[in-house]
Formats: sequence, structure tokens, C-alpha cells
Amino acid sequence: MSSTIWSVDEHLEDILAAVRPLEPIELQLPEAQGCVLVEDVVVEIALPPFDNSSMDGYAVRVADVEGATEEFPAVLTVIGDVAAGDAGLGDDQRVGPGEAARIMTGAPLPAGAEAVVPVEWTDGGTGEGPAATMRAHSDAPEGAAGEVRVHRPAGARAHVRARGSDVRPGDLALRAGSVIGAPQIGLLAAIGRSTVKVRPRPRVVVISTGSELVQPGEELSGGQIYDSNSFALTAAAREAGAIAYRVGAVSDDAETLRATIEDQLIRADIVVTTGGVSVGAYDVVKEALSSVGDEDEPGGGVDFRKLAMQPGKPQGFGSIGPDHTPLLALPGNPVSSYVSFELFVRPAIRTLMGLPDVNRPTARASLVTDKALSSPAGRRQFLRGTYDAEAGTVTPVGGSGSHLIAALAQADALIVLPEDVTSAEPGADTEVILLR
Repeated sequence: MSSTIWSVDEHLEDILAAVRPLEPIELQLPEAQGCVLVEDVVVEIALPPFDNSSMDGYAVRVADVEGATEEFPAVLTVIGDVAAGDAGLGDDQRVGPGEAARIMTGAPLPAGAEAVVPVEWTDGGTGEGPAATMRAHSDAPEGAAGEVRVHRPAGARAHVRARGSDVRPGDLALRAGSVIGAPQIGLLAAIGRSTVKVRPRPRVVVISTGSELVQPGEELSGGQIYDSNSFALTAAAREAGAIAYRVGAVSDDAETLRATIEDQLIRADIVVTTGGVSVGAYDVVKEALSSVGDEDEPGGGVDFRKLAMQPGKPQGFGSIGPDHTPLLALPGNPVSSYVSFELFVRPAIRTLMGLPDVNRPTARASLVTDKALSSPAGRRQFLRGTYDAEAGTVTPVGGSGSHLIAALAQADALIVLPEDVTSAEPGADTEVILLR
């Protein structure tokens, strides 16, 4: 382990200097979800590609319905149906004076028509009062013929979605750096793109260590605890945008751990271990990885170091295996582990994704507490808290102990007390890292 005490910022800079964004690949739309776009997407077709109706109703000429009322309706001859998916009324057929075409939502506006009157403004072709809905074609085929009475006028282009009103050819649909979510996939599909060039989601393997760890659902015996870290960190990796794989707890045996890590490298863009990085006799991560070479890569191997922070003083970072896969070794205490993930692993994942902003957002808040909070001199302390954006305040949750995982579940922020602060008074202006 390095004898130098590293600052939080130095350790993060060292990690981010060694992590490179993943190489772009072309993916089908469903596989691109959660990935980061690496090129601008320019629209090649208009959307919508044709003038179409936004209502079920009748396509009409404006002059034919001018002044129409329920008492004195405009009576028009229905010349046919236009359904969604139709090309129109048919060859050389158009809506002429005194005529209308029954039209469905999304159907192209037929030639000659200037507006759409909703079916509720008409008698629906029944010869009775205002219609509540359009009868299905199979139930009322005569609805596409005969006459319709229109009870209200319609202005030009009423209830018509114009061609290109959403996007036009040459428009920028999505900018490089966008994360592909459901709306983006919808837009890409709508403009005819079946694939897109993205950086793939990073694959993160999470391994917890400790002979005392038991999987949830199993019986505990003396000296054992449930493995929570691997579940929490796997979930955190997914929330950060990664594809995460959780490996069951590995016992305190260096050879077993080394073999486990080597087996996992084939599916890992980054490996995260938790536990076994301190100075105890059974800290197997340090034992297993201190001698792992990456000799052909400057700075290769795993360096174990002490950081000027609380919680999370012991940390490890380096690269392992033939592909120089980054490995971050985190402490085993649950809160230390999670705080370390937020500060170091999450930015590494976001860097692999190629995102420009890799850190959680921060804010300034007034500290709400009954008494002053103490903090060790020379260490940056991270306390759990609940942040009230409206009031601009943050309230500590639980104590400073690195094992207090219940408080972590209630927190939505980390309160940052800098290295030169040993006491934070009630009302003090503090930095908070927003976790949600």
C-alpha cells in the first residue's frame, strides 16, 4: 500500500485519467437503449410525411361549411372513406364543392379538402342529431356514402397536422452525446432509422469478499452477516447506466478471489470489488491483487492507498488482465462502499459511456441540525442527508458510522464537510451531492 495520503480529488483524477470511453458500435434500436449517441442524427424524411387528420371526422372544403349551425347545417355528399394507411381517396378522386370524405385520425388529407370537421360536429351520416362517435366501417358501411350534416364551420387547416410540422428533412433529430431513452428510440424509428452508432453500455462486474458473508434468504449462523454490498453496488451500477453482473460473495482466500476475477474479465469493462482492502490479516483483495502484474502498461497493476476521507479511507485502483481492465477496490463497510462507489466508480462508468458530465449534481444548502457536526481534521467527510430543494436546506440522517446502512436508505444527498472543517454549526452553508 502506498504510504502517501491521497486526496479525494487526486484519487478520482488518477482513475479518470486511466479510463477511456468505449469504442463506438452500430446497434439495432432495442439494443441501443441506455447508450450514448456518438454522431448527430439528421432527419431524412418529413414527419409527419404527409398532411393528415388529427381527428375522426370529415374532410371538407372551408367554403362548404361556412356559417353552418345545428339549426341550419351544411349538407354534404359523402364520396368515400380515408383510413390510416390509405394513400387517399383513389386515382383522380378529390373532394369537390358540396362534397366530403369520411376520414380517420392519422389518415392523409384527400386532395381538394382544406380542413377536417370532427365527427362530433356532424350527424355522422345518420340524419339525426350530433354524433357522439364515428361508427365502425363494418357496422355502418353506408357511412362512407350518402349525406352528412355539418353543424359547425371549420377554418382552413383545422384539425390537420401539416407535413413536416414535427421535423423536416435536414433537421437535427438528436445530437451526439444524447442518451438513448424511450422517446429517442421512438423518434429514430419514426424517421426510419433501424440502427444507430453509440458507445455501448459498460459491463461492470461486482464482487464482494468476506467469509462472513451469506446470501440473503439463507440462514445466518454465528459471526455471519448478509451480503448487502454486492446487491447495492450492482443496482448502483445499473442506475449509472451500466450492464451490471453480481458475483456471489467470495471467501477470504486469495487464490479463489484471483481465479474468480480472472474468470470474470471476459465480460467486464470494469471490475469492482468490495471488502478486503484495509490492513487486517484477512484482507484478501490486497493480498490477491497486489502482485497482479500489468507490466506492459505503465502504471499497471493495482495500487492500494489511503485517502483523506471519511468514510472510505482505504481504496484500491489499477488495471488487470490482458485488456488492462480497470479495477476499483472499495472498502467493505456498507456506507464506505456506497459512498466510494458514488465518488469514484460512477464517474468511471460515465466516462466509459462517453458522457461529458460524469459527476452527480451538487448544490449549496443550509445545514439543519440541533448541534454542531464534528469532522476529523484533514479529511473530507461525507455524511448522509435529506435535501429540501425548496427550502434550500439539508438535514443529516443517522450518524457518521460507516456501518449504518439504514440511514443510507433514507438519504437522498451526501453532505460534504471539507478537509479544513472540524465543526459545522447549525445553519452553516454546506455543499451537498444530490443522489436522486
